[in-house]
Amino acid sequence: MLACLVGLAALAGACERKVRQTADDTIVMLVEKAMKTADGRYTSNAYDQKLSRLVTRGLTTLDPLSLEPTLDLAAAIEMRSPTEAWVTLRPGLRFSTGTPLTADDVAFTYQSIIAPGSDSSLTTATREKFVDVTAVDARVVRFTLQAPLATLWSDLEVGIVSRAAADAKGQFAGGRVVGAGPYVLQDLTPQRARLVVNPYFDGVPPRTPKIEMRFVTAQPARALMMAGGAADLVQNAIQVDLLDDLAKRPRLVIETAPSVILTYLMMNHRDAALGNVRVRRAIAHAVDRPGIIAAKFGGRAVLATGLIAPTHWSYFGDVATYAYDVARAKALLDEAGYPDPDGEGPLPRLSLVYKTSSDQFRVAIARVIAAQLGAVGIAVEVRAFEFATMFADVKQGNYQLASMQTSEITDPDYLYIYFHSAQAPSKTNPNGTNRWFYANPAFDALCEAGRRELDRGKRLDLYRQAQAIFAQDVPVVPLWHEDNIAVRNITLQGYELSANARFGGLTVAAKP
Repeated sequence: MLACLVGLAALAGACERKVRQTADDTIVMLVEKAMKTADGRYTSNAYDQKLSRLVTRGLTTLDPLSLEPTLDLAAAIEMRSPTEAWVTLRPGLRFSTGTPLTADDVAFTYQSIIAPGSDSSLTTATREKFVDVTAVDARVVRFTLQAPLATLWSDLEVGIVSRAAADAKGQFAGGRVVGAGPYVLQDLTPQRARLVVNPYFDGVPPRTPKIEMRFVTAQPARALMMAGGAADLVQNAIQVDLLDDLAKRPRLVIETAPSVILTYLMMNHRDAALGNVRVRRAIAHAVDRPGIIAAKFGGRAVLATGLIAPTHWSYFGDVATYAYDVARAKALLDEAGYPDPDGEGPLPRLSLVYKTSSDQFRVAIARVIAAQLGAVGIAVEVRAFEFATMFADVKQGNYQLASMQTSEITDPDYLYIYFHSAQAPSKTNPNGTNRWFYANPAFDALCEAGRRELDRGKRLDLYRQAQAIFAQDVPVVPLWHEDNIAVRNITLQGYELSANARFGGLTVAAKP
């Protein structure tokens, strides 16, 4: 890291002499992981999803700040019965090829997801909600639901693709997905994605004709490229402890905004100790979250009380919280049956292994948490792995403690997705997302009811109760919501951060 800082300082003069090295008609954005597809049906990570949403559009979309679902390609959504929704498309819609976007394309997109043998990443979740999707006429689509569905508007955000441009297997040549988004995917390689403006986009035209996303996996390289003017923008991919140094560069601007993404400490409930709620509460009390936010994030994070962020429309904060309290943590461990075996001596109450990614910053945070747990008598061994290795272990339940971040939390239904007992990994559900094996029948019932309740007020009440149970049970320790952070060249203006960290701000950014 010192070498990186020295390098940044050496480049300061170059930054002064040359504002940027990128073309006036192109925004060059650095991305920390390679994108593999722009087809929303087959995305497997957040970066693919971000790319997809620049190339395709859904029947609905989310407000970038409130995350409330709003109409996009759809002109109206009408419930003909509790299990039948008719969606009317806006008139005159066209794909980036100039061909009309019709109800048949909408039906094709959803049918390809729920069809037998589909390998879409959305198949399981979509089949749970939709029985069939059929074109009624050129502008009307009928969705037949498995049951009344409170999340319908959010579920209609899937990017619509062109049936006519797809091959017999529903795929696109060279991965060049044909959608109706603000940009067209020109090419996608292991090194970069290049996009150009969609000439048939019916919304406000993007201000910059071209986007080039360069996939740069090395943290120091991204910082050096920004400092040297080789790129215009990077979002959430510069280590927080480098931001203050970059802020000194006259040609760089750092901007932050609240996020709905949660960083959390996961605990495997199948472990004898971690299955005890008193142990989990003790761990929550033992972690000095405000201190870590101040020291490691420079205050660029918000304390979490649960899965849902304070800025989200469904947030409920009147729940049990766990302030940093060493004495209380020790008392809870005593109550849980883990007394200190030798008073103030070196022997621990219990020992745990903490798995984390090999990212240097994340390892540093894990070590701070480990030291704080050690102060209450929990000996923690930190083991760092490449992310893919660590995530494979987590998915298999092969861990005790680990830390990760959620995807964008768009709807309170994510309480079901992450914590309902039916979502625990199993032979029949190997990709289950309840990877801590949490189970509480009362919580399950509330989340199930929340999926079916169409009255907004009643639904919010159900999720308030669910959030209260979550806080009592501490299935994971909600740590913080890290700010979204953009580092941009001063000549790139107008870029807007969104709460869900999408890249929609590219459409309004430009180099005057």
